[in-house]
Formats: sequence, structure tokens, C-alpha cells
Amino acid sequence: AVAVEQSWRHLASLGHRRIGLVLGPGDHIPSLRRLQAAVQAAGGAMADEFVERSMFSLEGGQAAASRLLERGVTGIICASDPLALGAVRAARRRGLAVPRDVSVVGYDDSAFMTCTEPPLTTVRQPIEAMGRAAVDLLCTQIQGTEVPHRELLFEPELVVRGSTAQAAAEPSAE
Repeated sequence: AVAVEQSWRHLASLGHRRIGLVLGPGDHIPSLRRLQAAVQAAGGAMADEFVERSMFSLEGGQAAASRLLERGVTGIICASDPLALGAVRAARRRGLAVPRDVSVVGYDDSAFMTCTEPPLTTVRQPIEAMGRAAVDLLCTQIQGTEVPHRELLFEPELVVRGSTAQAAAEPSAE
């Protein structure tokens, strides 16, 4: 949820008003949480036309982002880096430039996201802290100590790179 809030605030601070989401399948719990966070970030309501669902693949991201771009979205938050790379591809296939015409944010900060063109703005998960916590819990269980059944939450970090920029000026309604 924090990752979506960070991404949303970043895109909004750049002037994006039509922000869309590319999420995983409807029964994917992290995607449901991201949608709830986006609704909050959007002020309590988010039109269905700004949410697309997909399998976690480049092709799925491309198809979902294409539908969002048809609806005039200028900022896209994706639930994974492969989905975000698909969104970049979708923009290019429509003759749009990232980030000049559309900004894209991914999730995971995979190792090669600095090597993409443009380098992908993404949310980094604290993998080391998550791994340490998992090992600690496992060791506790192995020692026979009762482990509380609770969810562990970790603070993600927005890593701003070249796939986001100031929104192009929208034509004024006269």
C-alpha cells in the first residue's frame, strides 16, 4: 500500500491527473491492497476505467497499458517491473514517448531496471530486511518457540529514474 502511495504522490507532484493502474489478477491479494491504496491516494474514489488487470508479464502489461492509454491516462503505476516495461512498449507502439508523453512506474526494482531505455522509475523492496526476518522466524520455529501469526510489513523505497517526468500541459477547456 505504501508503494502505491509513494508512486501516486510522485506522479501527482509531476502534474499527472489521469493516473491509471496495471494490477495483477483480481484474486491477487497484493493487487487488491494496491487498488485500495490507490483509491485512498485518489481521494476516496477511482473510476474503473483507470484500472486494468493482467498476468505479470511484459505482454500483459503492454495490453493493459494500451487500454489505459486509449482512455487518456498520462501516468501509469504497474504492479511489477515486467508490467511496467510492457507499458513503456505500449506507449511507444502508440507513438508516445516515455516520459515526455506518459510516465511509468514499476515495482520490485529488478536488477536490470537501470539498463532499460529509459531507466525505470520503480519501487524497491527491502529484500535484505525481508530475508533477515524470514530467517529469524524460521530459526525461532526450529528452536520450538511459538511464532506469532502476524503479517510483517516493510517500508518500500521509490527509486526515481528516467521513466517519469513533468506531465505535458493539458489543453485548457474554453
